[in-house]
Amino acid sequence: MQYRKVDGYLYETHMHTSEGSACGQNTGAEMAAAYADAGYTGIIVTDHFFYGNTAVDRTLPWREWVEAFCLGYEHAREEGEKRGLQVLFGWESGYDGTEFLVYGLDREWLLAHPEIRDASVGEQFRLVHEGGGMVCHAHPFREASYIHEIRLFPEYVDAVEGMNAANAEKGMAAKPPCLEYDARAAAYAEEHGFPMTAGSDQHSTKMLYGGMVFDRKIKDMRDFVRMVMDREAVLLLDGREGGISHFPGTHRAGTTAG
Repeated sequence: MQYRKVDGYLYETHMHTSEGSACGQNTGAEMAAAYADAGYTGIIVTDHFFYGNTAVDRTLPWREWVEAFCLGYEHAREEGEKRGLQVLFGWESGYDGTEFLVYGLDREWLLAHPEIRDASVGEQFRLVHEGGGMVCHAHPFREASYIHEIRLFPEYVDAVEGMNAANAEKGMAAKPPCLEYDARAAAYAEEHGFPMTAGSDQHSTKMLYGGMVFDRKIKDMRDFVRMVMDREAVLLLDGREGGISHFPGTHRAGTTAG
């Protein structure tokens, strides 16, 4: 397996497990093992939420649904503890093809806020903010069969996923593979002054090598939110072979090793 080496701490910010996402191909434990082997410092499990492509039975009572939804994360965390991989929790909400990455909240917050299930985009933003979290627009310009139209909500997001490695990967959600989706996302973020994130949108143990590089380890998800909003990332990875993209305004160089 290729090992990606960078000058800093490499984090995956967007990935899925088979326990939580119907499109996930590998379990949380298998995903964590693959990321550990690939040289990542940590991962954020972002399975598809209630009205997204969830793998969890929507007829379950809310508590049971949340507990089942978190299994991929929990299994990944257990494996990560064995391998020295930091595993953090988030989710990807879905609104008829438009998707948002929610960071900074946890299982207990979900259990206490069943209203998030049926929240509108605006209500989601308010609830997440009240809880101290952050909303990031995932792959805002992707074109795919499940995305009926591109819809932007600059008033209801804190950040933009400026790089999504799956956009350039054959056989992934974006059809055809297109780096232009990332270019448009970066331009959108710059236009509105949003900080950018980068992730792989990975659904299997085949490494796409997207992610963010920081100068220090993330303490917890609240710390990650602060780091994103304060633009502490030193590199954003676009996932292409040998490709490491610099975060706007920084001048550090990274390296890759095959």
